[in-house]
Amino acid sequence: MTESLPFAITERARQRLASVAVAEGVDLGETFLRVAVVPGGCSGLTYDLGWDTVAGPADETVEVDGLRLVLDPRSLVTVEGTTLDFTDGLEGKGFHFDNPQAVRTCACGESFSL
Repeated sequence: MTESLPFAITERARQRLASVAVAEGVDLGETFLRVAVVPGGCSGLTYDLGWDTVAGPADETVEVDGLRLVLDPRSLVTVEGTTLDFTDGLEGKGFHFDNPQAVRTCACGESFSL
């Protein structure tokens, strides 16, 4: 388990994740939030969030603001310095990643490249 990761979760995102966990019957004591960077979108990479109960042998687990995250090695490096936020305003509702490593994003904000 990695002790720290320069990855932040805003209070709004943490609250939203907690409410989603309750709504979906997810036990956060037994479940990780898997954060992954996967190929896709017009800029080449997209983020993927989902609940997971198993960490693979190469995965790293970290705790960020009381939430246990699991990341594969490639995603771990890609999200360093990132802040996960949640917005529900007119400019788009949902989880948003602010990644200082991203050098380009697509117009819709759904994908990025390094």
